[in-house]
Amino acid sequence: MIHLTNITKQHGSQVLFQNASLQVLPGSRSGLVGPNGAGKSTIFRLITGEEQADSGDIICGKKTVIGYFSQDVGDMSGRSALEEVMAASRQTVALGEQISQMEAAMCEPMDDDALAELLERYGDCQAEFEHRGGYDLESRAQAVLTGLGIGPGDYDRPVESFSGGWKMRIALARILTINPDVLLLDEPTNHLDVESIVWLEKWLANDFKGALLMTSHDHDFMNRIVSRIIEVANQSITTYGGNYDFYLREREVRREQLLASYRRQQEMLAKEEEFIARFAARASHASQVQSRVKKLEKIERIHLPPEQKRIHFEFAEPPRSGDDVFVFDDLAKSWELPEGGRKPVFSGVSGMVRRQERIAVAGVNGAGKSTFLKVLAGQTEPTSGSATIGASVNLGYFSQHSMDLLDRRKTVYETVQDALPNASVGVVRNLCAAFLFQGDDVYKRIEKLSGGEKSRVVLAMLLARPLNVLVLDEPTNHLDIQSREVLLEALRQFAGTIVLVSHDRHFLRAIVDRVFEIDHGTMRVFEGGYDDYLSRTGREDW
Repeated sequence: MIHLTNITKQHGSQVLFQNASLQVLPGSRSGLVGPNGAGKSTIFRLITGEEQADSGDIICGKKTVIGYFSQDVGDMSGRSALEEVMAASRQTVALGEQISQMEAAMCEPMDDDALAELLERYGDCQAEFEHRGGYDLESRAQAVLTGLGIGPGDYDRPVESFSGGWKMRIALARILTINPDVLLLDEPTNHLDVESIVWLEKWLANDFKGALLMTSHDHDFMNRIVSRIIEVANQSITTYGGNYDFYLREREVRREQLLASYRRQQEMLAKEEEFIARFAARASHASQVQSRVKKLEKIERIHLPPEQKRIHFEFAEPPRSGDDVFVFDDLAKSWELPEGGRKPVFSGVSGMVRRQERIAVAGVNGAGKSTFLKVLAGQTEPTSGSATIGASVNLGYFSQHSMDLLDRRKTVYETVQDALPNASVGVVRNLCAAFLFQGDDVYKRIEKLSGGEKSRVVLAMLLARPLNVLVLDEPTNHLDIQSREVLLEALRQFAGTIVLVSHDRHFLRAIVDRVFEIDHGTMRVFEGGYDDYLSRTGREDW
């Protein structure tokens, strides 16, 4: 279907690919992985024709329909949400109009040759219209919007009235509704809640019949969808048959095999070079020396790819808090609306958080999870009821707003040092390295950082302080898989109490030992881990 053969691509002085190849075959489900900057997005742009390779061949079938979702949604205005989604299928709509015009033309008298030509074109258009799903376009657009959390009540809302995250959902719905032959998805689960992620998984598994190539920071999502991993790293492209977990295991096996082969080759080269050095001056061994020199020249040397260093930081033991960390009774919260009146979020919520518990706050989108965390953390006052913070609680709160509070003029090093004013240079640099800021990266200014990098800075500062309670609202947003694993390991080490909201199911399974579910304004408490919660609520397929 799509073949990239011996591709070489360079951005400035950085070589992304050198004679690299990959295939996107009909019906295949592939995950694209690799470190930031390795060239994953460039592969998408090469396939769509937005960029050209420096050398090599890119072959794509003429009638292949490609749908590409990226994080750059562009401007949206002047249409309703439903109209915006259907506008992406303008070629399909145009085909439908052509079919109607041809049907009208058939009712007019014409000679046999003209009628035969018209019937042939009509058949071709009708076949393509059906292939593109033209007959159920509007119902499909509605189903996709609903699955992504935008219900019938919002179909006719002006698209400019939606926030950035919801516009992302509309942009994703546009691409899915096209029903393309090849679907390119660049981080499709960003800005989606768990319900929408689960819906997307099922849609890709059951409704979408084309080929899929995607990147994702969601470990579970990648595992459930793909059956092949394409790794972009070290100027090459390597394919692994299997899901993401298989890729992690197989990559280590291949690296060990390569390391063993490298060591054997180095031993052989050392022996040959020793023989040459030893007998180079002896005429009696001249032919043997010359033979071995030629042999060494022909040997293809094994090169080990650079290994990503993982720095482990030993976090200080936090001071002990009281046994009752949060006690909340008949808690209620409503927000005042600009047009007057109040919007209720939750009410009648009572419960307790005990020391060293790891609690996930769950619930559908809009249930009030983030608002509940704000009330617990003292970021907003409850409308009624009480929320009491226990004795000796040193609380740290993380939300997406936390990144806006960073001083844009400071470097990563200066920002982290502010959180550890008495720490040595080595300790600060080790903490930065533990959160993937190594070498000159520590001198980057905050204003130059991506959203994921800013998240890592804030989380590093939180975990470095002598806190014994962490309240975390979507801490994995913007983080790639490697960064999520770094945070996961840090939270596993953390000896205090954690209350968090996250849509990363792999993350929740690894940490949580209790779940608070906010449902229709009230709260239910589930003892046990996240899998126990899913089982007891009939969501085992999540």
